[in-house]
Formats: sequence, structure tokens, C-alpha cells
Amino acid sequence: MSARFISIAAALVMLNASTALAQTKDTLTIDLPGDAATLDPHLQWNTDSYSIYRNIFDNLLTRDVKGEIVPQIASSWKYLDDKTIEFQIREGVTFQDGSKLTAEDVAFSINRIIDPKLKSPQLSQFDQIAKAEATSPTIVKMTTKSPYPALLAQLVKLSIVPKAYVEKVGDQEFNLKPLGSGPYKLVNWQKGVQSELEAYSGYWRVKPPFQHVVFRSVPDVSTRIADLKTGKADLIRDVPPDQAESVKGDSNSQILSVPTERVGYLFLNAQAGATKDVRVRQAIAYAIDSKALVEALLEGYGAPVNVVGAKPVFGYTEKVQGYAYDPEKAKELIKAAGAEGAKVEFLTSPAYSRATIEAIQQMVNDVGLNVEISSSDQATFLKRRQGDPANAGGLAFGAWSCACQDADGIIFPLFRTGSIWAKYSNGKYDALVDKARIILDQDERLKLYEQAYEILREDVPGLGLYQAYAVYGANKKLKWQPTANEAMFVTDMSWQQ
Repeated sequence: MSARFISIAAALVMLNASTALAQTKDTLTIDLPGDAATLDPHLQWNTDSYSIYRNIFDNLLTRDVKGEIVPQIASSWKYLDDKTIEFQIREGVTFQDGSKLTAEDVAFSINRIIDPKLKSPQLSQFDQIAKAEATSPTIVKMTTKSPYPALLAQLVKLSIVPKAYVEKVGDQEFNLKPLGSGPYKLVNWQKGVQSELEAYSGYWRVKPPFQHVVFRSVPDVSTRIADLKTGKADLIRDVPPDQAESVKGDSNSQILSVPTERVGYLFLNAQAGATKDVRVRQAIAYAIDSKALVEALLEGYGAPVNVVGAKPVFGYTEKVQGYAYDPEKAKELIKAAGAEGAKVEFLTSPAYSRATIEAIQQMVNDVGLNVEISSSDQATFLKRRQGDPANAGGLAFGAWSCACQDADGIIFPLFRTGSIWAKYSNGKYDALVDKARIILDQDERLKLYEQAYEILREDVPGLGLYQAYAVYGANKKLKWQPTANEAMFVTDMSWQQ
């Protein structure tokens, strides 16, 4: 063999090797605005947390890219009667320690999240479930307290946890060292810094596209954008609309955006402080120019709403009128309530747009109140929002999504008496949303939600501002189509040269 032939062959080998390397990427790095508040999927339901733990766990059901409810751990299901549903559990699925996932794990997961002792913030979205039982190694029978039309939509976000492991280590240890059947397993969680995940080689559904995934906590948006442009991050969440053009202008970056079911809203505390007076709450509603907020701050990445809801959500209505921007009317109400100069604490965190928070603060201050912003990390923010009315602030910004696309997952947990999110109580409202979640007639449900929204408009325990668009910055080599329910599933992503 000639030396020339050998050198050509060697060059081809090197070229093939370099091409193979160029077509693979070992680590995907994602910048989030904050750290996970929890990695136990049955506890907090906030975006930074579930962006991570959704990749560690499988859910009972899921949605496809079109938004349709499709099988995941449950391969099929059938109703035995209006209150009883039977799930066929997929065989051949294992948890990340190699143990087999069975119907017992599914029943345990359902019963765990509805157990009041767990104190899950998600409880109100599952509390129509009475019990679940494994009737065979592959069958789970679930019983609801009444007919529940939103059941399957809620079960889209029910993660399956391993019964034996959770019972062995306990809830606190499980949160620190979660174990699921998902495509990625946790290998390191540096609280406040980053979470490192590694591909689970035994994953049943697809081969994970990246061997490692690192979710980093980067509260400063300028730093997130700089990380993307320099290649330090491959994907970043929550790009402010006014900085989207900067990302688009970078030759190595792209903007990925989609309208979502998430609603940007303002919480108003109806049980403590100056906002306990309904006239003050109505004044705040008149003081906020939501159209200006959308036009000036969202720059096309959002749409105005009149209620706390968004178009992809069943029960959303455009028949209920919002509050017109009327600062003079707001001033009159503040004066009538004797609340001129009253201090109102405005809770927020780095997860929310500071420009939006400050714009709302200015609008409300302009009509005679004294709004002071209190910013904390997301975990502290959530704890206060879910706590006693006296410590929940007068105002708080929120960006709510139930990932269920049903009003039962939005206005029921936010405003129903007794919910940890509600700092408000109205018996007539409660009766309407209670009835809406137990009847199967869709037209009747829509009428009930319209009436419920009318009460919320009058009492103003919350104010819908806009339907949010998810705005991500990504490396141009990352191929991914975001969805309306904001599911950041890494298995839906790929890397192309």
C-alpha cells in the first residue's frame, strides 16, 4: 500500500471522526430565571421547578404537540361509569434505579397527591379524586367524588413516583434526591446554582438526545442573554419582549415563541391591608392601563384579556367586560375608601418582568396609593403567596398556567375559599365553580364560568392583564417547537449542525 493511499485513508478516518463529533452534543445547558423551589413533582407547580422535574418523571398522561391528551404511563383508559375510570398501565417501564414501574406506583402517586398531610399546593387541582387502587399489576381504578369533566386534563401533569423508594427515604429526602422513570436522572443539585441531569439509558420511550443537561439559575436577564450569545447557554427562558430583537440580531441565536394558556394577572389581597376594601381593589383595576402594558412592554408577545384566563382555556369568556382605564374614577374610589397614601406591599421575584412590575407600581401610585415593591427569590415569594393573608402582600404579580387548559385549573385554585392561593371568599362564587367541576354538560359549564367571572369582576380578588406568550432564546443549532402548555421536554429537542 502506497504512503499516499495510507495518508488519504487516514485523512478520511479523521474526517469521519470529526464529522461524527460535530453531529453530537454531550451537554445541553439551559438558563432559567430561578432555581427549582422543589424537585418533588407533587409539591410546587412553578415554572422553574417543573421545567426540571418534568424531565425526571413520566406523567400518567401527556399532551402531544397539537395539544391533544395522549397516553404516557397509562397506555389506555376507559370510563366504567361517570365517577370511575380504569387505566391500563404500560408494561416494561422502569424507574432510574432499575425497579419496575407498576400499577401500585401509579395508585400510590394519585393517593399521595390528594393526601392532605402532604400539603401539596396542587391539591385543589386533584381534590375531586376520592381514591385510586391497583386492581392488578397493570390496572388502576380511580374513583372521583362526582363526575369531573376536567379529570383527564388535570392528570396530564400527574407525575408517577416510586412507592417503595418514597416510603423508604421519606418526603424530605425524596425532594432532595428525586427518582423517577423519566429520560433524565438527577446527579447533582446545587441549590441556588444549578441542577445537573444525566440521561437514563433504560428510558422506555426514546433515546435521550443529550447525555447531560444542566439547568442553571440565572436571575439576571442580561446575564442569560449574554450566556446565550457567547455559547455558555444553549437555551434561555423568559426573554423580555423588549430584548427579543437583540437576540434575533445575534448570528448564532434565535427566538422561539408560542402563545400559551398562561395568563399574566395581578393578585389583590381581599382579606388584609388596604386592599381588603373592595373600593380600593376596584380603584386599582381602574388605575391599570393593561392595553398600554401589552403594547409597550410585550411588543407583540402577548394579547390583552378581560378576565383571569386565556383563549386556549375551556371556560374563558370575552363576554365579561374588563375595567376601562380611568385614573380619575380610581382616585374617587381611593378617596371614598379613606385610603389616600395607604401603603400597599407588592410581592414579586426575579421570575417576573421588573419593567412590568414597576409600570404597575407607577400606575397605582399615580391614583393615590403608596405601593412598595418587595422582591425575593421564587421559593420565598411562593411561600408568602400561599401563606396567611396578613403576610401575603396587598398585590402580587402572577403568571398562571395549570397546563390543563380548563378554567377549573385556574380560577378554582386561585379564588375558591380555602385554597392556599386565595385571599378571598365569596359563597356564591364558590357554589358556581363547585358546580362547574361536577357536571359533564359543556354548555352548562360555560354558563357557570361566565357567571363566576362576573363575580370576580365585581369583587376584584385578581385582575387579568394578558395572555402570555412564551419567549425563549436558543442557539440556532437547537431544534425545538415550544408548546402552549410550556412543556420544556428535552426529549423533544435535537441539535443540528
